[in-house]
Amino acid sequence: MVSVEVVRYSMDWPPQFAAVAGELRRALEAVPVVSVEHVGSTAVPGLAAKPVLDIDIVVERQHVGLAIAALTQAGYVHRGDLGITDREVLDAPDSQPRRNVYICVQGTLHLRNHLAVREVLRRRSDLRDRYGAVKAALSRVPDMDIPTYIAGKSGVLQDVLALSDLSEDERALIFQLNTRR
Repeated sequence: MVSVEVVRYSMDWPPQFAAVAGELRRALEAVPVVSVEHVGSTAVPGLAAKPVLDIDIVVERQHVGLAIAALTQAGYVHRGDLGITDREVLDAPDSQPRRNVYICVQGTLHLRNHLAVREVLRRRSDLRDRYGAVKAALSRVPDMDIPTYIAGKSGVLQDVLALSDLSEDERALIFQLNTRR
């Protein structure tokens, strides 16, 4: 049984993101939000992906608590940072669409990583296709788990990040985070 599902790009993902982003903005209307970003593979046209939207809600550090409280009030469940400083994970109150929601502190490495990967893959179809092929191959491995899947993508992601504004030290830290188990 394959436990990591990777599917072809869906034209449904951008409008799904737009709808969820609108709901999030309404829930966060009392919070100074810098931006709501569609990140991850579903944000890259033509890229195969797990059929789960990744959404980063960007706030300044002093507004993280307000954002958590507002989303909790809207039915989201706060799970903490799960080992990634300055990124708070929230589970959605429903699964339509399936999504991962993160509150990210503006300017932090985690957020810059997400944005850099998205932007490079949108510009470089060769890397997009290579990344998609790696993800698809990993998803076909029986009993694939998420930590192994993430680690297996790390090589191509380092090539993607080499074309970003992240420093060599920052790329090394991302590699270390992605390959820990």
